[in-house]
Amino acid sequence: MSVIDAHAHLGDFPLFGESLDIAGLLRIMGEYNIELSVVSSLPNELTLEAVRRYPDRIAGLVRVNPLDENAVELIDRAIDDWGFRGVKMNPLFNNFLPDSEAVNPVMEAARRHRVPVLIHCGHPPWSLPWSFERLADRFPDVTIVMAHMGHGHIVYINGALDVAEDHDNIAVDTAGMTMHSKIREAVERLGDDRAMYGSDMPLGHPAWEIPKVKVSGLGRERLRKVLHDNAIEIYKLDKR
Repeated sequence: MSVIDAHAHLGDFPLFGESLDIAGLLRIMGEYNIELSVVSSLPNELTLEAVRRYPDRIAGLVRVNPLDENAVELIDRAIDDWGFRGVKMNPLFNNFLPDSEAVNPVMEAARRHRVPVLIHCGHPPWSLPWSFERLADRFPDVTIVMAHMGHGHIVYINGALDVAEDHDNIAVDTAGMTMHSKIREAVERLGDDRAMYGSDMPLGHPAWEIPKVKVSGLGRERLRKVLHDNAIEIYKLDKR
């Protein structure tokens, strides 16, 4: 079964002591039968170069800080000119809450382009799952991907599932989420179409992220959806 990685990165991450270039990403993808990776990076030019060089292997998300005055302009360029498939924001690194008013122009741009918005989730104080509720209510027609599904804390993981269950426009990815059984619970509570596999490369690795999904207790059809099909539908990868 081939895999689509819905959450990967390129570049240097000195805080974590990690880095990954295009060649390294493609090598890992080949080793683990990953058909395509959805990538966001800083600077965005790293993603753009990868998409232009390997359009059949890499899909791009534009990374924006909603506090920057050029955020909407950058989204327009990335979607219209670069062919990117969505938007990425990180409240933890940029110090904003997902439901803050500053996020509205980004969400409005995503709605206009009909693309999903991936938002980091799982670290206090900026990216806890309950901060996604009002945002999802304000933009019910924009797909919000709750990255990491609450990450490594069971209270946040449960909270992410609670919030997503109450909002049909919230999907989740599995990158860095520590409990394999919660992947099956996510599918059972949210439905077959709203959970996606992600590795968080280079901060995570498919060597353990893929087996985590495979041992979660999903049947073959649901497993194929999480590891492959749902990312195609959510990021519209078949329309690239």
